[in-house]
Amino acid sequence: MKNFLKITALLLLFVVSTQAQEKNKAKALLDQVVAKTKSYKNIVIDFKYSIYNAKEKINQESKGNVAMEGNKYVLNFMGMTKLFDGKKVYTIVPEDEEITISNYDEADANSVSPNKIFSFFQKGFSYTMDIKQKVAGKNIQYVKLTPTNGKDQRKEILIGIDTKTKHIYNLIEVGKNGTKTTLTVASFKFNQALSKTHFTFDKAKYPKYYINKAD
Repeated sequence: MKNFLKITALLLLFVVSTQAQEKNKAKALLDQVVAKTKSYKNIVIDFKYSIYNAKEKINQESKGNVAMEGNKYVLNFMGMTKLFDGKKVYTIVPEDEEITISNYDEADANSVSPNKIFSFFQKGFSYTMDIKQKVAGKNIQYVKLTPTNGKDQRKEILIGIDTKTKHIYNLIEVGKNGTKTTLTVASFKFNQALSKTHFTFDKAKYPKYYINKAD
């Protein structure tokens, strides 16, 4: 009986140790992604976005692109443009010829910013190493994130990381309601020669647009 207890204790210790090692590996890899991203002056990404839910019969795909420099960004997605100049967010909708101007609160946990793709995982998740796959000639290592807040509607998130460049290749989010959203990076460019006014809103470009100031 004593031998059985010793073996059981050793097995439990081995499992706990292995889990801790996997967590440390996952954290180290994510830290490398953050550090690599912060080393660039700017980042320009073309991406594909899909959302799927078999029960709700939802299966949609779309494309977009985003340019980021510091906390500033210009996002083109689903027929709209969102520009953040560091102080205000400008949502430009050509179909309606309307522009909404609002303040951006960095401290707001619910605020949406493309920049957060490279840092959102630093808080509120437990993580471990997942599968490794070769995709289009790239070695992609997945890290699985599990929300630590039980009220979070996300079941898990998989971050696919190119082990050579330490760039994020894709994000796969699985909701508790069965919805699966995937963001895949089609092209990743950095330190581009962007104009000084790239992240500046120019009202003169939209003479006929209705401007709505939300804040």
